[in-house]
Parts: sequence; C-alpha cells; structure tokens
Amino acid sequence: MSQQDPVTLMKQYVGKAAADRVQSGTIVGLGTGSTTAYAIQYIGERLQSGELKDIKGIPTSFQATVLAKQYGIPLTTLDEVDHIDIAIDGADEVDPHKNLIKGGGAAHTREKIVDSLAEVFIVVVDNSKLVERLGSTFLLPVEVIPMAMTPVMKALEKLGGKPTLRMGVKKAGPVVTDEGNLVIDVKFDVLENPAELEKEINNIPGVLDNGLFVGVADIILVGEVIDGQAKVREIL
Repeated sequence: MSQQDPVTLMKQYVGKAAADRVQSGTIVGLGTGSTTAYAIQYIGERLQSGELKDIKGIPTSFQATVLAKQYGIPLTTLDEVDHIDIAIDGADEVDPHKNLIKGGGAAHTREKIVDSLAEVFIVVVDNSKLVERLGSTFLLPVEVIPMAMTPVMKALEKLGGKPTLRMGVKKAGPVVTDEGNLVIDVKFDVLENPAELEKEINNIPGVLDNGLFVGVADIILVGEVIDGQAKVREIL
C-alpha cells in the first residue's frame, strides 16, 4: 500500500479487509463513498491477479459504476440476478445497535435497495463514524420527488425536524440524485426511535426513502489509527 497519511491508510485497510471477504462466484453489491472506493479497487486487483474469479457487481451509484468499470469488475442488474451474496458500503453514522445513517453521497435510496437484499451486508467506516445516538453528528438525508419538496419539508417539521434543501458544491442550485430527485437534510434534536422514524418519514407522500438503515447491517469493519498504525476492528 502507498505511504499515505494515517487516515487514508485506515480507509485503505478497511476497504481491503472488506474486499478480502469477497469469494469467487458471487454477486457483490458495490457501495458508494471514499472508503468503499478502496474496496472496489481491491476487488478489481484480486480479479486481475486471478485470485478472484467469476464475480459480478451491482453498483449503488454512478460513482460505483465508474469505479467498477475502471477496475475491471463485470456489472449486472437486479433484473438479471435472483440474489446478492455480499454488499460492501460505507456509512455516515453507526450506533451501538449497528443502525446507520447514510446518504452523504446522496445515493441512499439505491444503497438501501442493494444493501437490504444482500445475504451479508458489510459496513466499512473509520472510527469517527461511531456514535452513541444517530443524528448526533450528521443530518438525516431524505430523497424527495422535486414537485413534493415544499409539502414534504412541512411534514418533516411536524415530525420535529429542521429540514434544509441540500445545495450543490461547485454547482449552482440543489444537489440532484442519480434518480433525478432532490435531497432534504433534516436535523432532529433527539432521534429516539430510528425504526419508527424511518417508517414515518417514508410514509410522507413524495418521499422515496431516507437515510436511516435500521436492522440492515450485519458486520461493521472499523478503521482505527493506534499509535500511528492503521488497524481494523470488527463489530458483529
């Protein structure tokens, strides 16, 4: 591995640890984000070396699609397969019950579909993503159909949230998802019951899905820097 700063090394180690769990002959969900990008890279390297054979990837975003093609991972779709063996994806927050907030990359709707279908869903994060309570460091993303933006924001306020439309960086106007929708980021002062809130938000007309992933993750791989050395810890 390249000599990078400890945080980058940590992401590389976690990505490699997840990629090492992929077996030949399997269908793999390919997640989105900087840490997952290393997993995709290492899966590609294992394919190129011949260590790994006959796998197919199902990407959760345009980013994952581009990376998979770059590293020579054959792709398929949910229309063409009847199962997903393993999915590897990141998270913006992980609580002690392995519940997640995802959606920093605005791909959480596709991610939830793929990650929920996987027989084993591995989450790759650095230790800064571990929290005691969801919503304590990261806003909750909600993907919404553009025409429903205003009524959805009013409904989120009634649930106790403080919604803001996510705006683009180096782009004028709002962030547009791969599905052509908008993202509302919601601040909740107290997020008591993630499972109930996930359902309540998804029942608002115009909402596609939100970034609460409750009871989906199977294994959390956590990158840590201890005494200047990058290490990986597993949470089952």
